[in-house]
Amino acid sequence: MVTSPAASRRSSWAGRNYTLLTAAAIITNLGGHGALIAAAFAVLDAGGDGGDVGLVAAARTLPLVLFLLIGGAVADRLPRHRVMVAANSLNCVSQAAFAVVVLAGDPQLWQMLLLAALGGTGQAFFGPASEGMLLSSVSGEQAGRAFALYRMAMQGAGLGGAALGGLMVAMIGPGWVLAVDAVAFAAAGALRAFLDVSHIPPRAPGGGLLADLRDGWREFTGRPWLWSIVAQFSVVVAVVGAAESVFGPLVAEDELGGAGPWGLALGAFGAGTVCGALLMTRWKPRRLLFAGTLCVFPLAAPSAALAVPLPVAGLAAVMFVSGVAIEVFGVSWMTAMHQEIPEEKLSRVAAYDWFGSIAMVPLATALAGPAEQTFGRSPSLWGCAVLVVVVTAAVLFVPDVRNLTRRTKEVAASQGPTAQGPTSPGPQGAGVQETVSLEKPSA
Repeated sequence: MVTSPAASRRSSWAGRNYTLLTAAAIITNLGGHGALIAAAFAVLDAGGDGGDVGLVAAARTLPLVLFLLIGGAVADRLPRHRVMVAANSLNCVSQAAFAVVVLAGDPQLWQMLLLAALGGTGQAFFGPASEGMLLSSVSGEQAGRAFALYRMAMQGAGLGGAALGGLMVAMIGPGWVLAVDAVAFAAAGALRAFLDVSHIPPRAPGGGLLADLRDGWREFTGRPWLWSIVAQFSVVVAVVGAAESVFGPLVAEDELGGAGPWGLALGAFGAGTVCGALLMTRWKPRRLLFAGTLCVFPLAAPSAALAVPLPVAGLAAVMFVSGVAIEVFGVSWMTAMHQEIPEEKLSRVAAYDWFGSIAMVPLATALAGPAEQTFGRSPSLWGCAVLVVVVTAAVLFVPDVRNLTRRTKEVAASQGPTAQGPTSPGPQGAGVQETVSLEKPSA
């Protein structure tokens, strides 16, 4: 049978694995964005305050930080799809149990902390395996567009999940939203069980888990653009996470009218990410990370909007713009990772990326409540905005961040086979692309 050129181009970046990964991500984002809102309001409905909301958010993130590096090493040793399915199973069980204790009518703080921690543990093993699987599922010149379309589908589902989740929390309560998320994890895990890893070369026998971690660390620290941006996002993700997971629901409860308006604001952010991903299917900035980093500055705006606070329409507009901006960064980051990191080290490098990016989140979310009591809610939010601007400006002083260039066929040919030096691409054809997740790109 003769295969058309269009079909050949499609199969290079939108084959079976890419399709399954995209479908599963849509399902989990539909459930997960609503569940984040539900968890916060479950704590508030149980009589908790801002400090308790922050503790539950920190409980979800702390095991994620503790187990991420192990998860990355495991994902580069075992078939990645099996790691993803096992992690989804744990998330399904933990969210189902969370739903049960909330629906029973008397959830205790310790129960919510424990179940949130189990969910974070599952994510620690899922994240690096998922990112490595996604980055290895595409190749060729359309890889950058594939990442943009993947993120557009994922963020579109997040848009629907956030808006629907906020409305469902307001109408039927947070327990049922958590139950829906458990079902979503089960369905996504079933899809991921059918992923094909036969295209990934067998891993050569190594010196053990610690040796794998050291090898990933050398890969990570040897690239200034990589570790500097991860250091930047260790602050950005922490303060934005504290603003949106702790202060956001509190401002919504006290000033905006509750879960529904906050869900709409998060939905506007999701709409922005969809538009940003759509933009990136057409726009291919030559200096990938320079363009992406400039688009991190608008992430300061939501914290400032909550500090005022702006009315719902103004907050939604700000969230929309920040959503567009973060997608420009997200697609650029994924393309740079795919272009620069060898396939057999993708999960370990992704684990160091995730670890550095979220390492400060538990501390930031846990301190959000005390910061509000000490400095006040508005000054705390202004502080979040200022930190985002300062660290983003600082990372622009790193030459590799300003100068890392998209590798088109023409660029690769002009550089020659030895011009890439220590950042030569992996075995997936990344050197001839047209051309790193929550949130850094999350699969």
